[in-house]
Amino acid sequence: MRDLLYEIGTEELPASFVKPALKQLHDSFIAKTSELKIDHGAIELKGTPRRLALIVRGLAEKQPDIHEELVGPSVKAGVDGDGKYTKAAIGFAKSRGAEVTELSRVDTPKGEYLMLVREVNGQETLQLLKSVLHELLIELSFPKSMRWGVNHHAFARPIQWLLPLYGEEIIPLEHEGIIASNSTMGHRFHHNHPIIISSVDEYEKALLEHDIIVDIDERRGRVVKEITAAVEQTEFTGRATVAVDENLVDLVTNLVEKPFGVCGRFEDKFLQVPDEVLITSMREHQKYFPVIGSDGKLQPGFVAVNNTKVRDTAITRKGHERVLRARLEDALFFFNSDCAGTLEDKRKRLDGIIFQAKLGTMLEKSDRLIKLAVLLCKKTGSEKAEKAGRAAFLCKADLISDMVGEFPSLQGVMGSAYAINDKEDEEVALAIREHYMPKRAGAELPSSELGALVGLADRIDTIAGCFGINQVPTGTADPFGLRRLSLAVLSIINSRGYSLSLREIMHKALALYGDKVDGSSDTVEKICAFIQGRFTNDCVAKGIDSGVVEAVTAVEFDDVCNAIERIDALNEIKKEDAFPVLAASFKRIRNITKDTNSTDVAPALFCEKAEKELYSIFVEVESEMKGLLANGDYPAALHAMLKMKKPVDTFFDDVMVMADDDKIRQNRLNMLRGIGQLILQIADISKIQEGK
Repeated sequence: MRDLLYEIGTEELPASFVKPALKQLHDSFIAKTSELKIDHGAIELKGTPRRLALIVRGLAEKQPDIHEELVGPSVKAGVDGDGKYTKAAIGFAKSRGAEVTELSRVDTPKGEYLMLVREVNGQETLQLLKSVLHELLIELSFPKSMRWGVNHHAFARPIQWLLPLYGEEIIPLEHEGIIASNSTMGHRFHHNHPIIISSVDEYEKALLEHDIIVDIDERRGRVVKEITAAVEQTEFTGRATVAVDENLVDLVTNLVEKPFGVCGRFEDKFLQVPDEVLITSMREHQKYFPVIGSDGKLQPGFVAVNNTKVRDTAITRKGHERVLRARLEDALFFFNSDCAGTLEDKRKRLDGIIFQAKLGTMLEKSDRLIKLAVLLCKKTGSEKAEKAGRAAFLCKADLISDMVGEFPSLQGVMGSAYAINDKEDEEVALAIREHYMPKRAGAELPSSELGALVGLADRIDTIAGCFGINQVPTGTADPFGLRRLSLAVLSIINSRGYSLSLREIMHKALALYGDKVDGSSDTVEKICAFIQGRFTNDCVAKGIDSGVVEAVTAVEFDDVCNAIERIDALNEIKKEDAFPVLAASFKRIRNITKDTNSTDVAPALFCEKAEKELYSIFVEVESEMKGLLANGDYPAALHAMLKMKKPVDTFFDDVMVMADDDKIRQNRLNMLRGIGQLILQIADISKIQEGK
């Protein structure tokens, strides 16, 4: 066995392309070697902006020998009446690279067939790697690719060299004029010359000696050390640290081959701009890390990560400061310009922004949000309807601002800042900021009641409007992110414990659109079914038994918190030993009463002891459960239901339900239906039985 190194050298790749490309190399190599039956050990992925590298440990030197028994056409189809082979037999042999005379006859359960029996010697891995590695290269895909120069193959950036080593042997590979060799390139600015790699084991060490950290995790750790050290070596020492944005660290890691940090400053005047603006400007435009003081406040400093080490860091620092100053001057100008007018003034101009072509403008959406927010306050018992209405009135106004035009990710953040500048109520300002939360699944939820209510109103309006014009998600498209919005609705409702009827709220939301949408009950049911699907998937993803979720939602899904309470209760009760038996009996009850609609029972018609006892327990449990269900005590109600387990078992053992007497038979069916309907007030527990 030998190790394999395959490095594809390029011009600088976009940082976001590196890891996905390496994963493609990994997955594709495994698939191809699996198909070729070539054994190998661990796979290591290495990469920088200028190289994508695959290291495979313990790659077998040849395929295993194979004994093949290939069944072809039947003798009837492959041999004619004169004993000669037909075209079917000849074609089969030819397709397998054999002569027709090599075929033998074999008896099978289907009759006599022709078979090719042969021993296939495994090929040398070195012979196979040439085509495998070339396929890995040409099959790589990127978000954006181009044909460079006279090349025919599209790639993210021009390919400069190929380094395929199998042990110490160079694999004879060629791609569009580039001949594979055992050389790579050093750091573009420090060691811009070829480096000979004689074996896989010396690859990382040789590159490190030429200022290239090819291991991504190691380089990432070095980035964190550099930005931390850069702050410690400046006047911020002892009272400031760098704010480490993990996503930015990942990005910077694949912008450099060896990181060198430098800390700079900007003028204090820029601190009058909200911190988020400065941080966003540094992060998105310059890939800089902000400096945070010991009090948690933003300091007038930043850390840049260079790909080169310079003799005079002061010169480099001044260059970064000069570039950032221009960006921050723009931000300060936008902020002051936006603050010159109020949010109310900006809101009037929302009629110039289209929400959706068929659904009108953002101003119309804003008007609907006011009514929805107030309605939600009423339904949830909130006493802050006036403030909720005000927050909904202003929450979209910052879309008009220059700052949000420059940094769309700051919507809500800037609205809150401008609301504070306008001396709006602090709760209103916070709600404007938080109504966009959560921004994705698992993200932070609104901390304030107003933020939650306005956020609900915003998402419900969008979901209702899109379904109202039949703009529903498909398997490949969800342009308005309705799946994400639905999960946010569920998360907010659950976190706040709101008791809301989804159907009622969606009816109201559709009605606010007027004749722009289809506001029928069918549309409402489609919306609720869609949200129910997201609810089910989310519950299962959290590890909840799918049968339990289905049992609850099959009965009723309108009040999210109510459904969660029933799921929790059912999850616990199904651990009881008696539960599986009751679930099986309930399934039997459902089956035999499917054509029965009445629950009227005449005790005088009972003639068997078992049915009298069952009815007595049923009446007792029904009365007990009525009070428990009214109070939402589902665990206790389910425990009460377990009392019927033994009487139900005895009933089915001792009583013939389908009696000859019509009245007696129907009376027994009515009682069983009543029992079934009682259980269905919580869940269709037969679903759990089916899922086992």
